[in-house]
Amino acid sequence: MKRALLLVDHGSRRPEANAQLEALAERVRERLPERLVAVAHMELAQPSIADAVEACVAAGAEEIVVHPYFLGPGNHTREDIPRLVAEATTHHPGLRVRVTEPLGLHEKLVDVVIARVEETD
Repeated sequence: MKRALLLVDHGSRRPEANAQLEALAERVRERLPERLVAVAHMELAQPSIADAVEACVAAGAEEIVVHPYFLGPGNHTREDIPRLVAEATTHHPGLRVRVTEPLGLHEKLVDVVIARVEETD
C-alpha cells in the first residue's frame, strides 16, 4: 500500500514562513524515502489541504496520514483541519485517512527550547 504523509501548517502571507514547512518535508523525505511526503497550508497559502490530498491520490496514495504541524491542541487541530481533510476526501471513499495529534509536549521539544535559549546566552 502506498502511504503518504501530509504535513499541514496554518499558512502565512510570508513566503519564508511557508517555505519552512517545505524544508521540514524535505528532511522527512530523506528519513522516510518510502513515503510520499506532501505539504499543505490550512489557509492563506497554497497548496490547500484539498489540493494536497488530490496530489497524493494522483500519486497513488491509498493512505494519508495528516500531521498538523502545530505546537498544541486547539480549534485548528481539533476541528478545522479534520473538517477540511474530511471535505477533501469525500470523493475518495476507499482512501484511508487519519489525523495525528499536533507536536504537543514532547521531550525533544524541550531540548529545542533549551537550545534556542542557549543560542541567545
